[in-house]
Amino acid sequence: MHKRVKVKPNSKQQAIEEEADGSLTVHLKSSPVDGKANQELIQLLAKKFEISKTRIKIKSGLASRQKLIEIDLN
Repeated sequence: MHKRVKVKPNSKQQAIEEEADGSLTVHLKSSPVDGKANQELIQLLAKKFEISKTRIKIKSGLASRQKLIEIDLN
């Protein structure tokens, strides 16, 4: 499954919002330095979908706020 994700780093609290078009807006506490925000994003999505972190990959947008995430639910 692929999901479009908009990331908002440096937020006061973590949150995942599902948008009307099926994409996600994810609020992260981490700043986008040294991949910390990407690590936090993967950790949050793994918790939401109740799967291991290794089953989530950032397909595009590593250095962008707009990301395409691949989630292996099988």
